[in-house]
Amino acid sequence: MKEIGLKDKLKGEKLSSPNTLTGAAMLTALYIILSVFTLKLSTTWELGFSFAALAVCGMLYGPLVAGIVGAAGDIIGFFISPNGFFFPGFTLSAFIMGFLYGLMLYKKPVSGKRVMAAVLVVMIVCNLILTPIWLNMMYGTALIAAPRIIRNVIMYPINSALLYSVLKALRSIRKTEAQTNR
Repeated sequence: MKEIGLKDKLKGEKLSSPNTLTGAAMLTALYIILSVFTLKLSTTWELGFSFAALAVCGMLYGPLVAGIVGAAGDIIGFFISPNGFFFPGFTLSAFIMGFLYGLMLYKKPVSGKRVMAAVLVVMIVCNLILTPIWLNMMYGTALIAAPRIIRNVIMYPINSALLYSVLKALRSIRKTEAQTNR
C-alpha cells in the first residue's frame, strides 16, 4: 500500500466527487437513523452505535468528509428528533469524532490494534473530555462523573469489537468488488 502524506490524508476524498458525495449522504442518513434509535437506559446510560457510520465514513473518505458528515448528521438529527435544546458543542463533538476516525482509519489496513486505538482516542476526547465540558456549560454538572467513566470502560470492548467486525467486512466486500470489476 502506497504511503500518503499528511496533507493528502487530512484532505481525504474530494467532496465534489459524485461517488464521495453519494456515499457521504448515505452514511449521513445511516448516522442519523442510528442516532435516533439510541436506547436510553437511564439518564446517564445510552446504548447506541451511530459511531460506526462515522468510522466507516472516515475509513472510506477521510477525516474532513467524515467530520462534515458527523456535523451535518448531528444538526439534521436534531431537527428530526430534538432532545432538549440545540447546543453547538455537540455538533463540534460529532465533527471531531468523524475527523478522528478518518485520521486514524483512512487508507490504512484494518487491524484490531488500529480500531481499538481509534475507539479509545474518540472515547477519551469526545466522551470523557468534550461531553462533560458541554454538560457543565449547559447544566453546571461535574466535569468528572463516575457513571460516564464506567459506561465508557464497559462500552470500549463492545464498540471496538463491533467496529472491527464492520470495517473488516466492508474491507473484504470492497476487495471482492475490486477483483470482480477487473
